[in-house]
Amino acid sequence: MTAVPQERRVVTAIPGPKSQELQARRNATVAAGVGSVLPVFTTRAGGGIIEDVDGNRLIDFGSGIAVTSVGASAEAVVRRASAQLAEFTHSCFMVTPYEGYVEVCEALAELTPGDHAKKSALFNSGAEAVENAVKIARAYTKRQAVVVFDHGYHGRTNLTMALTSKNMPYKNGFGPFAPEVYRVPVAYGYRWPSGPENAGAEASAQAIDMINKQIGADNVAAIIIEPVLGEGGFIEPAKGFLPAVAQFAKDNGIVFVADEIQSGFCRTGQWFACENEGIVPDLITTAKGIAGGLPLSAVTGRAEIMDAAHSGGLGGTYGGNPVACAGALGSIETMKELDLNAKARRIEEIMKARLTAIQEKYDIVGDVRGRGAMIAVELVKPGGKDPNPEATAALAKACHSVGLLVLTCGTYGNVLRFLPPLVIGEDLLNEGLDLLEQAFAGV
Repeated sequence: MTAVPQERRVVTAIPGPKSQELQARRNATVAAGVGSVLPVFTTRAGGGIIEDVDGNRLIDFGSGIAVTSVGASAEAVVRRASAQLAEFTHSCFMVTPYEGYVEVCEALAELTPGDHAKKSALFNSGAEAVENAVKIARAYTKRQAVVVFDHGYHGRTNLTMALTSKNMPYKNGFGPFAPEVYRVPVAYGYRWPSGPENAGAEASAQAIDMINKQIGADNVAAIIIEPVLGEGGFIEPAKGFLPAVAQFAKDNGIVFVADEIQSGFCRTGQWFACENEGIVPDLITTAKGIAGGLPLSAVTGRAEIMDAAHSGGLGGTYGGNPVACAGALGSIETMKELDLNAKARRIEEIMKARLTAIQEKYDIVGDVRGRGAMIAVELVKPGGKDPNPEATAALAKACHSVGLLVLTCGTYGNVLRFLPPLVIGEDLLNEGLDLLEQAFAGV
């Protein structure tokens, strides 16, 4: 395995001729519903760089959507997964089990918040984890209703589409959706009518009132929330909101589920984002950053809740695949060894200083927010808070053309989100921010 040189290099237009050739082949055989942010075809990646078929090297501010936090070819992930690959690729844990699965569950019990007895079940994708968290909560409470929040994103399966709040592109034309799902307000500080300082108390009171009046707390199996809302725009619920909702769940026998699929595993400068306000969820769902790019997800939680589902009620052919489990153990090893929580906090320090300076200069930047290496800017029309998706798209395009990969998000499509690998060098991070500044100047 040769290390990818950690320097940006633009040798062709982006996408280049070889990528365009592959794009033509792709268009002929890949379903049109599968999109790509930037159609450059990757040949190798690692650290803070993605290299394409034309020899361009892009600075990576996306991490495959918060997946390759340890880099896309981390030594420990490659070493452990390769060793496992040579032993066996699959036996199905539900047929003949293996130690790797158990080791991952032990690591999750150690790392997730709370000192209660914990158990886990492993799956393939974030959506699968969320769906299984609902199954487990319903089995435990013998209730049906599930409460989710404005701007929340939880996946693309039928149930998780119902849980997700954004219609395009996730839900449009794909209904009907699963029933007994209810949506309540979240404390979106930047857009809260009476200001961010009131959002936590007011939004939690509103949400709780709606649950009591419209559903009845006794009918609610689970309340599911991302401690930092990802796809909805990297919204950090205003202080006090999460503790109030978690307490309400506790008082009413409702399973409180933290969806940490995007925010977990050192992304926000803590192992899990819910630790920021001392929240100890009953269940926590993880995926993305857990296995260094291999498909793995988990539901971890209080042993008595996790054990509520009958034997055979949880599982899946590939759930907790041995190679993915090996990757996860390599990923966790890397996170501990390199103290990637500290790295994430350092990335925040650098990025927020630079982005705040951009905000002071350009009135289209309404808000700079996020924690750790999960940072965003919300773009608005000058003179107010009207969303500015056009500027967002133009900025992303300008960044892409000079070899900086950035992603957008937000319910209104007006948020630039930054998810650099936690192992990115500070020189590359700063160079990426220089390119972003130039893009702002141009747009």
